[in-house]
Amino acid sequence: MAKVGIVMGSDSDFPIMKKAAEMLEKFGIEYEMTVISAHRMPDVFFDYAAGAKEKGFKVIIAGAGGAAHLPGMCAAIFPLPVIGVPIKSAALSGMDSLYSIVQMPSGIPVATVAIDGGANAGILAAKILAASDDELLKKIEAYKEELKASVMVKKAKMEEFGLKYEK
Repeated sequence: MAKVGIVMGSDSDFPIMKKAAEMLEKFGIEYEMTVISAHRMPDVFFDYAAGAKEKGFKVIIAGAGGAAHLPGMCAAIFPLPVIGVPIKSAALSGMDSLYSIVQMPSGIPVATVAIDGGANAGILAAKILAASDDELLKKIEAYKEELKASVMVKKAKMEEFGLKYEK
């Protein structure tokens, strides 16, 4: 099966990026996770992004806070999809990260999830891979049914307490 690269700019991003890894594990997708600062170690970063295709990566999930250049730089070098995860920052609550990632120039797209949206990044990577993998698509469809069932349980509990919303 295809592999996904998960890269983050700092080890402080790990709690968010771990959620992407957990979703990939749920779907049985192989991944490799690492920390690389595009600013502090550009030579190592360049080697990572330039060699990702040869490693078998079909998608890269890149999380970054602050200036958040990591996802865009991955997209500039890696020829396949890149998903950016803006990480909440102390100064601007992640809005700086979000704007940095979504404001890519024409020709260098980065799919972007919500601030601290590691889990959704993992799901989106799985969906991208499922476009050419029927077995994975079935796992995603089953996951969607799990989500529906969990909401139905919550709805039933609310109704037990007389809470019901109707238009």
